Amino acid sequence: MMTDLVETRLQNGLTCALPASSPLAKLLHSQRTWTGPDAKQRLQILRNARSIAIVGASPNPARSSFFVGTYLQQSSDYRVYFVNPNADEILGQKAYPDLASLPEVPDIVDVFRKPSDIPSVVDEVLAIGAKTIWVQLGIWNEEAAYDAEARGLTVVMDRCIKVEHARFHGGLHLLGFDTGQISARKQIR
Repeated sequence: MMTDLVETRLQNGLTCALPASSPLAKLLHSQRTWTGPDAKQRLQILRNARSIAIVGASPNPARSSFFVGTYLQQSSDYRVYFVNPNADEILGQKAYPDLASLPEVPDIVDVFRKPSDIPSVVDEVLAIGAKTIWVQLGIWNEEAAYDAEARGLTVVMDRCIKVEHARFHGGLHLLGFDTGQISARKQIR
């Protein structure tokens, strides 16, 4: 009797072959194995960047991409570009139909698209020569992350660029909002 084997990549980077029908194979398949840059590396990515393109940016104030764009415009020195083929303007700036239309190659491409769209965004990022793709919080495509890294991209995934920037710059408050106050003092009640 021939058993189908699946090659599984473990968190330590090793791979092993397991019968596809085994409970362990199913458990490992359901777990994330890709790990991106650690906190120090993410800080360095943000420090080295001068421009960010937001793919999937929305002119709708209720959308998280709008909130992130607002934060980046108001609380950072980045040149921020909005990419949405269905919008002419977002947050008072021209919206571009695709990455190839941008006036410069952004240092970071921040992505607000569904997980199945990530491989095509990776292709676009590579085509324009950008070096970093940052896939927003709640969006996960492990295969695309491995592929993007193998093709030379730096990948950050399932992390909010606004939260990370605020975290490293002292502006993170309980719900991710910038309070405008930085203090190490214990509050007196």
